[in-house]
Amino acid sequence: MVGSVVAGGVDPRPFAAAIIAVGSELLTPEKVDTNSLFITQTLNDLGIAVAFKSIVGDDRAELTAHVAHALQRHRVLILTGGLGPTDDDLTREVVAAHLGLAMHEDPEIITVMERRFASRGWTMPAVNRRQAQVPEGATVLANPNGTAPGLWLTHDGAVIALLPGPPREMKPMMAGEVRSRLLALAGDTRLHRRLVRVSGKGESAVEEIVQPIYSRWLAQDPRIETTILAGLGQVELHLVLQSTDAARAALVLAVAVAELTAALGQDVVSTDGRGLEAVVGDLLRARGWWVALAESCTGGLATSRLTDVPGSSDYVERSVVAYSNQAKVELLGVPAALIQDHGAVSEAVAVAMAEGIRDRAGVNVGVGITGIAGPGGGSDDKPVGTVCIAVAGALTEVRTFRFPGGREMVKAMSANWAIDLLRRQLLT
Repeated sequence: MVGSVVAGGVDPRPFAAAIIAVGSELLTPEKVDTNSLFITQTLNDLGIAVAFKSIVGDDRAELTAHVAHALQRHRVLILTGGLGPTDDDLTREVVAAHLGLAMHEDPEIITVMERRFASRGWTMPAVNRRQAQVPEGATVLANPNGTAPGLWLTHDGAVIALLPGPPREMKPMMAGEVRSRLLALAGDTRLHRRLVRVSGKGESAVEEIVQPIYSRWLAQDPRIETTILAGLGQVELHLVLQSTDAARAALVLAVAVAELTAALGQDVVSTDGRGLEAVVGDLLRARGWWVALAESCTGGLATSRLTDVPGSSDYVERSVVAYSNQAKVELLGVPAALIQDHGAVSEAVAVAMAEGIRDRAGVNVGVGITGIAGPGGGSDDKPVGTVCIAVAGALTEVRTFRFPGGREMVKAMSANWAIDLLRRQLLT
């Protein structure tokens, strides 16, 4: 649906969606809005981009403002929650008032609710009659899983769906009748996506390389929009293209991904959605190699990530958490003199750990990690965040890092870099 006719000409608003989750409980730490994720996925599958999501408490003025903003800018509005029987369930009233629509009680909804209560041996409380209030011109969406029906409205070129808040009620309604109605409006346009995972560079470094590339895509036809997301030790490049021609979209995205891969080189982990752990597992399996890990400051986190992948028993042989100096000596064969001369957190000890676990396990490659996760234990020469990582395979490589953040971040970054250094050696 490229454009719709409204008073005065073609509607300038894009056929994009806004999602409003309603309920003060969603603004507390105890309750998380998961409905918006499901709604977003359903919309994206139809080729409908989501422009924004918002969470609004049970406040009439706030909800009115958000509804007005959404309808001013976009032609699809999905609201979830606020359709219950109590005074703080305001969604129906707010939407009707904003659109200037009168409300009436639907006797069929009353009958359905009374039967639902009677099937449980209960009498319907009078307060539930609020849920039978329907704005003028709205279509009622049946809710076999609860008492609150959904509502579908069209107004000045926009479509509005009011869905219940409980996921077990909202999901079937969104995936059923709402999806069918939107499908008829959306036409043949779909969203086509590619994901490029990058490791070894920070967000700003990746941006510096790829910005000149993706900025050109904004002016081409079809247009590709690129989003950069930074995580702990990894960066994701999300490419999105809207098109009615799936084959052409796939070709355009393939060319774009190839351009990024050429620019980023071995920093590209995958272009097919696989995570770092899965990529490393596939490389080990392809070579017929086994890996063993010796971890100190990470406490087994790198091994845990590798073994999160189903089938990792094909290539992960063992892991040792050698936290103390004594464990490094007894379990890995690290010379005590080496620790005495260089310190437990040193490249020499990381190499000895990696080679020690490799030789004792009789595997192709060993990984050694030793560092200072904090918050204490640092010094001027080796501050908190100092981590040494070694990979001992066909050749032995070792690097020293200075990771920022607290203990959890240092451990996460250390595990990620250890797995990534293993990946890079497997590529040689």
